[in-house]
Amino acid sequence: MFSFDNTYARLPERFFAKVAPARVREPRTIMVNRALAAELGVDPAELTPELLSGNAVPEGAEPIALAYAGHQFGGFVPQLGDGRAILLGEVIGKDGQRRDVQLKGSGRTPFSRGGDGRAALGPVLREYVVSEAMAALGVPTTRALAAVTTGEQVFRDRVLPGAVLTRVAASHIRVGTFQYFAARRDDEAVRVLTSYALARHYPDAVGTGNDAVALLDRVLSAQAELVARWIGVGFVHGVMNTDNTSISGETIDFGPCAFLDEYHPDKVFSSIDMRGRYAFSNQPGMAQWNVVRLAEALLPLLADDEGAAVQIAEERLDTFRPRFAAAYGRVFRAKLGLSREEDGDLALYNDLLGRMAESAVDYTVFFRRLSTATDDEIAPMFRDPAAFHEWAQRWRQRLGRESRSPAERASAMQRVNPAFIPRNHRVEEMIEAAVERADFTPFETLVRLLERPYEEQPEHAHLAEEPAPEQRVTQTFCGT
Repeated sequence: MFSFDNTYARLPERFFAKVAPARVREPRTIMVNRALAAELGVDPAELTPELLSGNAVPEGAEPIALAYAGHQFGGFVPQLGDGRAILLGEVIGKDGQRRDVQLKGSGRTPFSRGGDGRAALGPVLREYVVSEAMAALGVPTTRALAAVTTGEQVFRDRVLPGAVLTRVAASHIRVGTFQYFAARRDDEAVRVLTSYALARHYPDAVGTGNDAVALLDRVLSAQAELVARWIGVGFVHGVMNTDNTSISGETIDFGPCAFLDEYHPDKVFSSIDMRGRYAFSNQPGMAQWNVVRLAEALLPLLADDEGAAVQIAEERLDTFRPRFAAAYGRVFRAKLGLSREEDGDLALYNDLLGRMAESAVDYTVFFRRLSTATDDEIAPMFRDPAAFHEWAQRWRQRLGRESRSPAERASAMQRVNPAFIPRNHRVEEMIEAAVERADFTPFETLVRLLERPYEEQPEHAHLAEEPAPEQRVTQTFCGT
């Protein structure tokens, strides 16, 4: 069973609310992530439906709901918090890393704001599939340990089956956690949280000077790296609010998220992102905006003098763009099979993206084919094949200045350009099968498939294909 060591629950009581998970009528296991359980040092056989639903609280757990605030689509909400999630406690895995174990959909908390605290089956399955796919793609992310049905119904725009997700995270500390205390002018709480977060996530930076400066610096880098990786696999988060921005640099909360089919920089899927604030190409800028909000919360700790504090914050924040540019450069050069940097590489890549957008070329299929296919095989993906041939000629000239063999380059490209992603239409099909027919076979297939996204899996080749026009998903929904 879990061997808990709960440090967050030992912080001041205003950081959280003690609350027990609500019981459910008839919990049944959908899936247990046996590999992740092993990493946590947990016997999967002990992860019973009663425990995973919250009906039984494991020994050593200290169930709490965390307090936080957040900017939601630019508007500040001073109190949000875990309204349908309860942190059971923390475990130290076999790798020595500390992780939170949280139940999502486990009932009302003091932060529910009138909500029922429950989760519907569809969003639970979406988060399980997408978060585990992100982990296999090499993107920092929270993980899914298990999913269970509750035997109860939840009421949204219609009646839906209920479920609970067991989520594992490096922590659930968000930019919004700092904002919660800063909005209350509780500088002491911000100080305690800063020291705690730095020691937990960036222990090598402890004692290097000002803790707040060190934390801001590390979060800047973590968010720049994270969003560059999102861009690399065509991921659109959809709700990059500050309460969904993790201090650890993990992807957290998979509500109306989606992956690009055809490439376009302004692609938006989220039904609640009506102005395109979190469009695909806006994500780097929004990550920077969110870290600016963290800097504002940390201002009293950056320096005693407000002017000096603002100057320190601005100097650090000015480094976000070059840090993102460096991370993005590593991502796109790898996608193009380039092992070293040249001045014209970004222009070459941006030119390609422009041509892809004009022809609505599938993002994932194109880069996977670019790894091994001939130019004549790829060119028909473009409305004007000459548009690709003209670009490919310059790309191959650039490759000619590399030292790797074609075989080495192809192998390297296949390790960063996935064959499989959680295609939006396949995710929707999976949810429909589970919700409407209690058929979890598509869910199980996607989970197994996406454990190896960079490998060719001929038996599932159809799941790598781009959707037909009538299959395209144009909107995704939060499901809360």
